[in-house]
Amino acid sequence: MSLPGESKQLHQAGIKKEEAASLTWKADCPYYAKAELLADYLQKNLPHFRIHKITQHPDNWEKWLQEICEQNGWKHKRSPIIWRELLDRGGKGLLLGGFNEFLEHAQQYYNITSDMMTEQMLLIAKENLQTHIVIDQEEEELKGLINPLHIWINRASASICYHLIPLLINGEIFGMETEISLHLLDRKGCEELLEAIVMETEDLASPVLRGITLYTELDDQTFLEAEVIILLDDVLQEAIPSLEECIQQVTNQCEIYGPLIEKNARSNVRVVVMGKTFVNLKALMLITHAPSINPQNIVTVSLLLENEAKAMLARKMGMHPAGIKNLVVWGNISGNSFIDLSKTQLYRYDSAIWGPPSFSRDLMDVLFDREWIRAEFLTAMSLLSSWEIHCVGIAPAHAIFTVLRYWYLDSPPGELVSLGVLSEGQFGIPEGIVYSMPVSFQNGSWKVSTDLQISEKNQECLQNLTYDLIREKQVALGEVTELYPERKVSPVPHSAEEEESIQAEEEGLGLSPSSQGIASEKGGETPAEGLGPSPSGQGITEETSEEAEGSPSEAKNPEEENIKEPTGDNAEDPVDAPDLS
Repeated sequence: MSLPGESKQLHQAGIKKEEAASLTWKADCPYYAKAELLADYLQKNLPHFRIHKITQHPDNWEKWLQEICEQNGWKHKRSPIIWRELLDRGGKGLLLGGFNEFLEHAQQYYNITSDMMTEQMLLIAKENLQTHIVIDQEEEELKGLINPLHIWINRASASICYHLIPLLINGEIFGMETEISLHLLDRKGCEELLEAIVMETEDLASPVLRGITLYTELDDQTFLEAEVIILLDDVLQEAIPSLEECIQQVTNQCEIYGPLIEKNARSNVRVVVMGKTFVNLKALMLITHAPSINPQNIVTVSLLLENEAKAMLARKMGMHPAGIKNLVVWGNISGNSFIDLSKTQLYRYDSAIWGPPSFSRDLMDVLFDREWIRAEFLTAMSLLSSWEIHCVGIAPAHAIFTVLRYWYLDSPPGELVSLGVLSEGQFGIPEGIVYSMPVSFQNGSWKVSTDLQISEKNQECLQNLTYDLIREKQVALGEVTELYPERKVSPVPHSAEEEESIQAEEEGLGLSPSSQGIASEKGGETPAEGLGPSPSGQGITEETSEEAEGSPSEAKNPEEENIKEPTGDNAEDPVDAPDLS
């Protein structure tokens, strides 16, 4: 192959505009060898000529060729495919054709051709395929060195997930240097919603999103390589007639999820459980059925209830909710819980006493309306516990995001955060149940704030809150069959005056039930009037349960025992927190 001197000079002078040719072929195409040799010669001898080479694996060739032809309006079915681009005209591609067309083009414009023998062409084609495979393997190895962080979300078609995904891939939690691979899991029938979420997530064009995959079945690959697992409510509440059956369904799911997490997830996986259907129990069952996972890495989110309480207090105090710190949620997140205001502090509160940003005042020193706490605050918080209230999902998504951000980046120094964790006997709470309590995050882990001083009356209330959690655990493990057997006892007839007195006492109780969204009508299990916002409840406090051994109502009403009316010199005395769900 040669180019005569006069002809070479003529063509070099004639090419005034830079020209590029793209040469694409199957890695095992023998005709490419001839075309490549010819293209390399042109690029070497013509200073304004450039060649771009693109190799495709034989398995991907047909699909790639179809897409490139549809994109440019070409018709071509063989390997190689060669097109010409004039860079000064915007790089618009002009199809030259295949191997024969390229030889004709070189012969006509540059007076050169190739005389490579068939045997040599086949040998080079074999070497090209081997080289392509090696290069692909090297690229995969390089990608493997930059392992993405795998995040799995179940019940991914829920509205919470729609708001949560942008928060997870904005780089605030895991950093802009960490790529994320999202895995969305839901039941069959949700494919259309999942596909819409996948499409919109891809439309975000996040630089940290490595990929997003959807699943509608559990298999041996579920939770594979997971470093973060977010478990949302996936119990079909409307299809469950009793609380015991709901507990059984939660337990059955955890018996499946637990071994999969233990088998496929990373050993340091962090599991965040969110919802209002036996959330504490779900976390406990996951810990039970995934024994190799550190129990500290399976937690439940109490922050939603905490933030709701802060927002309501902020409206009452006329300030921003972010200025309210150290409000603690104790107990059963999806049942009887206790809102502790005794340590709550107000920052940037507009009052007669003002100080720098670090200055704070105790909430109970400035909130004198104890009647509002007893009545409106308790009632509103009980209503907010209904699952339907948060169908939009913005607040729950932000609560999950905040927990993960604290977990990876630490919580603010000196600030208490409510979190459902496995009890180890802190604050006298029995071991072996998941209980919401104050923690702080530091260096990628959390620690219970055991130095917190608890009053005797509040301590009694915390003990009472363990009743439901212990009972749920017993039902889940098959130790007992009924969650509240005392409710089966026929009521003793009362006079009209006695009924009114009992009803008033029931309405005043602080341990009101949190809605689970599950009807409790089986066997006459109808909740007492005035106990909750809906005709359903997970842990309904038994007002007449002195007859039942170990009932939490033996402590009467901790709210009335803890809160004193502000009178005289005691108007600003701090009070123990009211309890509510």
